[in-house]
Amino acid sequence: MLAKLTSKNQLTLPKAAVQAVGTAEYFDVTVREGQIVLTPVRIQRGDAVRAKLAALGLVDADVAHAVRWARGGGVAPAASEPSAGYKARSSRDNKQVSRKKASRRG
Repeated sequence: MLAKLTSKNQLTLPKAAVQAVGTAEYFDVTVREGQIVLTPVRIQRGDAVRAKLAALGLVDADVAHAVRWARGGGVAPAASEPSAGYKARSSRDNKQVSRKKASRRG
């Protein structure tokens, strides 16, 4: 069976190959003696979440704190405030800006 590698390093696997190993969303990729070997991996969603948390360096206590905060039982994490020069515009300010732009065009 042949599969063509695209310019974006993508492969379309032959239907017969996919049917032979069963449907899988992820594949473990290894290189052995000049060959690329794809092994189907069936990841449980919980495993994927735990792997992502571990990659981010988050521990059980961090998750528990986030859940408490989301449920309204804890202090919200500190968020950065907008810079002092920032001023939100009201709809009235936006209308004035629009009129100025229109007068410049005309």
